[in-house]
Amino acid sequence: MHLFWLIFLPPLAYQILAIFASGQHAAKRRANSKSPREGAFQPAVSVLKPLCGLDPNTHDAFVSQIQQDYSEFEILFGVSDSSDPAADEVRRLQREFPDSSIRLIAGATPARNGKVGVLIELSKHARNPVWVVNDSDIRVDSNYLREIIAPLADPEAGLVTCPYRAEAHTLAAGWEALGIATEFMPSTFVAPLLGVREFGLGSTLVFRADDLKRAGGFAAIADYLADDYQLAKRITALGKRAVLSTYTVETSLGDSTWAGVWWHQIRWARTIRVSKGKAYAGLPIAQTGLWILLGLITGAYVPALLLILLRWTTAILAGALVLRSYIVARFFWLAPVWDLYSFAIWMASYAGRGVRWRGRRLFIDRTGRIQPSV
Repeated sequence: MHLFWLIFLPPLAYQILAIFASGQHAAKRRANSKSPREGAFQPAVSVLKPLCGLDPNTHDAFVSQIQQDYSEFEILFGVSDSSDPAADEVRRLQREFPDSSIRLIAGATPARNGKVGVLIELSKHARNPVWVVNDSDIRVDSNYLREIIAPLADPEAGLVTCPYRAEAHTLAAGWEALGIATEFMPSTFVAPLLGVREFGLGSTLVFRADDLKRAGGFAAIADYLADDYQLAKRITALGKRAVLSTYTVETSLGDSTWAGVWWHQIRWARTIRVSKGKAYAGLPIAQTGLWILLGLITGAYVPALLLILLRWTTAILAGALVLRSYIVARFFWLAPVWDLYSFAIWMASYAGRGVRWRGRRLFIDRTGRIQPSV
């Protein structure tokens, strides 16, 4: 019986670590909120936003990026084609906010990753020493730039990234939002404690233009699907630290169908698998619902009960308290069920290297590079 208990030690230890990491993140956020802001580090910033089509919250997200309590910044919106509907939204912004530095750049450098192709073009026009890259659907408040730039006051910090909560518009998207808040984001809080250096999320990437140039520029990641991870990997390879900000941004999930959610998760899983290599095989340790089910089936009710309580605690602390997700506040008890779904995604991720991204079918090799169409 004691030997059987050993099977449950890894998932128990992971949940305890996730609770500690989430609590540590919450404590840092409280400490930052009490620190004085006068005379804060505020270099001039260029915000680079590659666009492709519209999101459910496009206008609100764009406006939130403009209404910043920050001394000097510009926003560069990029589309590969001027006929993209997102371009009309940018022109609308330029009319609504004529005094803001808003530029629309049409055109993209040929690249297997179309988003990076747009970023390469935007980088030719950015004028300021610090750059912010974030996804098109990111919504923030007026403190956003001030808070995410602050860690770069430390010259050893090379990249800042942000946790995020997802806003859902359908039942399927709500299910995915629950998983993001209760499984993916806790793993992000845990990563620095385990010595993971090269983490970066597309929700926000902040870095110095000079550091990007030393790392090879956007051109160095133009063939990769996980451009955010690759960018973080190259900047941290310079000897710089990646910093997880205590600022939480909000994203809007556009997939409205269960099939869309499945393929979205498959894309994430397969890109993480090729990025993390052999370490990815250990992911089921974090999928606690699997171990809860095993405990219930085998009669190991005590470890199963402990895992349920720890899993719910992680979900509430990380999802409801840290990320402030109303979905988690109501449905945290479903987190172990999400774990079973996540385990199915994990298994399916080994069945191939094909992914679906913005209506395209792509294939990635063992290093995460997008393969040319044949």
